[in-house]
Amino acid sequence: MAKENWKPGTMVYPLPAVLVSCGASREEYNLITVAWTGTVCTEPPMCYISMRKDRHSYGIISRTGECVINLTTEALARATDWCGVNSGRDHDKFAECGLTPEPSAVVSAPSLAESPVSIECRVNRIIPLGSHDMFLLDVVNVAADPKYIDKSGRFDMRAAGLISYCHGEYFSLGKVLGFFGWSVSKRKISRR
Repeated sequence: MAKENWKPGTMVYPLPAVLVSCGASREEYNLITVAWTGTVCTEPPMCYISMRKDRHSYGIISRTGECVINLTTEALARATDWCGVNSGRDHDKFAECGLTPEPSAVVSAPSLAESPVSIECRVNRIIPLGSHDMFLLDVVNVAADPKYIDKSGRFDMRAAGLISYCHGEYFSLGKVLGFFGWSVSKRKISRR
């Protein structure tokens, strides 16, 4: 059976559901839920977020040139959704969600204490695209909660309980299917 053709749209799913924190002082600290985010480059480390110009955080990040991408978890799912449907113009999202802003190591924007990984960024450039503008970001620091670092020094995603966003719904990450390169790795021959 042939695939059904739809109008052009954003069907690259799933995406990480992240809380982006911004603001240079406690009075303007804000959180915005973003699913239009991802990696752009390894060296130098770069990522992006895309958002509409009318969002409260857009002006803050444009002015300060900094933000923090905080990965979210199953425990943060409700706050992630709440921060996505309420504006920082009308709400202190940290206070109303019971979340904790903490100082970042490099940028003035706060990190989210409850996040297992906080990616500190500086704006490289803002690229107007249409409904959204893309903030191309230089990663200047990554802070990982030590309780999610395993004995080999790797971040344990399963223990963190990270969530994703897919076509209007939030999902927890599923089972591991393999590792990078498993499809071409040589199987060990058992010797008896």
